[in-house]
Amino acid sequence: MSARITDASNFLDLHGLNDIKLLSKSTDPKDKKAALGEVAKQFESLFTQMLLKSMRKAQDVLASDSPFNSQSVKFYRDMHDQQLALELSNNGSLGLAPLIVRQLGGGDENYKPSSVLRNDATLNGTKKSPHAYDLKRITNIINQPKIATVSSEDNNSSSSIKQNYFISTPSFSQPKDFVNALIEPAKQVEQKLGVPFAVVIAQAALETGWGQKIIKTAQGQSSNNLFNIKADDRWQGDKTTKETLEFQQGAMVKVKAPFRVYQSINDSVNDFVDFLSTNDRYQEALNKVNDVEQFLHGLETAGYATDPNYANKILSTLGRVTDLLKD
Repeated sequence: MSARITDASNFLDLHGLNDIKLLSKSTDPKDKKAALGEVAKQFESLFTQMLLKSMRKAQDVLASDSPFNSQSVKFYRDMHDQQLALELSNNGSLGLAPLIVRQLGGGDENYKPSSVLRNDATLNGTKKSPHAYDLKRITNIINQPKIATVSSEDNNSSSSIKQNYFISTPSFSQPKDFVNALIEPAKQVEQKLGVPFAVVIAQAALETGWGQKIIKTAQGQSSNNLFNIKADDRWQGDKTTKETLEFQQGAMVKVKAPFRVYQSINDSVNDFVDFLSTNDRYQEALNKVNDVEQFLHGLETAGYATDPNYANKILSTLGRVTDLLKD
């Protein structure tokens, strides 16, 4: 009966998959083992198809003017990719199927089964990644005592240094530099909106690649736009046009858009406060600033960014920010 399983090597054929189902119900250990191996290959094939599909979508953005960019060509291309995924799985090119078999208990006894894994996908007794998202740990950091508001009338040396610090555009050679530079401005946002300062830093870090990818003007100068706020009709200040990738109908599309230009980092932070507080669509998110996850998902739902994973990406970045704040 095991010879019939090979029919499943054609992605259009359903009989081979039905044979796998029948084998899995067999009382013969050899049949069960054979079924497990074939199921693992099918999982590997599905994973490979997902990879190919993602790569094709990325390529479609760059091939909008290609004569081969048509629905009929894509139809046959996708059929080829599905068959290719099955062939790669059957040939063991990726090597994932044997790992899946082991994980499901059909292989090496020395391999770690799923039963010893915790819900956060780490092994029992092992330490999590230092930058993993841990809400309790992050909450302890962001709930540090609030700093006192810096008065513009305070002429002592420390406040003078802080005010002058906001005027220039700092350079960021590493993430730690970016976090240090944003602590005081981010705490101003916290005082005005209630958004935890670490969350503000994490959002700016995601938007600018830890300060390495701040949008530049046509003259090559920094726009100081920490939060990639676009220059819509309401914006009366300087602006610059940049080509960017946005998610539209589930795929990344390359578009040109105008972005706001600020004279300083401080101007960017102040405008970020105004942008959120004066837009009705962000009010629901601002009502949830005491819950980091709900606030960020509120921003995502309100359309702050087109990326469907925007909130989760900020949460992931937040883990790194809190580690850097402890150093």
